[in-house]
Amino acid sequence: MQVFPAIDLLDGKAVRLEQGRPESAKIYSHAPWELARRFVAAGAPRVHVVDLDAALSKGAKHNHETIKKILEATGKTEVEVGGGIRSLEACARVLGLGARYVVMGTAAIKTPTVVKEACTRYPKRIVVAVDAREGKVAVEGWKEDTTADAVEIGRQMAEAGAVAILYTDIGRDGMRTGPNLEATARLAKAIEPCAVIASGGMAKLDDIHQVRKTGATSVVIGKAIYEGVFTVEEALAAAAAKGK
Repeated sequence: MQVFPAIDLLDGKAVRLEQGRPESAKIYSHAPWELARRFVAAGAPRVHVVDLDAALSKGAKHNHETIKKILEATGKTEVEVGGGIRSLEACARVLGLGARYVVMGTAAIKTPTVVKEACTRYPKRIVVAVDAREGKVAVEGWKEDTTADAVEIGRQMAEAGAVAILYTDIGRDGMRTGPNLEATARLAKAIEPCAVIASGGMAKLDDIHQVRKTGATSVVIGKAIYEGVFTVEEALAAAAAKGK
């Protein structure tokens, strides 16, 4: 089990939202690259970055300059970047900045052939985000609901060559109410051996132990770290603990 600290970017600042609502944004840092540097110093194997401006504007706005500073601050540590990446050109731009992985979400529903082509062109570098509200995928920065089943989309994208499926329960994201263990386990079982990255609702260290039991290989944690519920070091130690 691995832990990936999250940095969500809005207007160049590190923020956290509740259930993806922009109006709920709380600013935690005006220098997100300093957060990234601290996460790496704490031992994080990967930093998870979301460009909220790009996600909410369909790519019309972006935080590429801030992302470049984050990448410079993380050195050789892996960084995955998502948000508004819905074309091969967008993938190329973000990978060109130095990101190790690109996260695609909306495209998996609206233009799945683009995601499949990206998986072929950039093998083992495409993570597909499956963001669900009551089991159904939401897209366009979570503003648009669909009837697509989260597990089925995860299965299709795993078969297309995604290196991992990032599963987020929207209703729990930023709420610190605990992860959706049942849904995470269902997805992990359906797409194995493809990796599942769990996200949304992490509230206490024991949640990490519980997520491990679902079959997920890693977990993204944001607000619990920012609010001081536990440290990155403590989260990593919990993830490494055996026999829980």
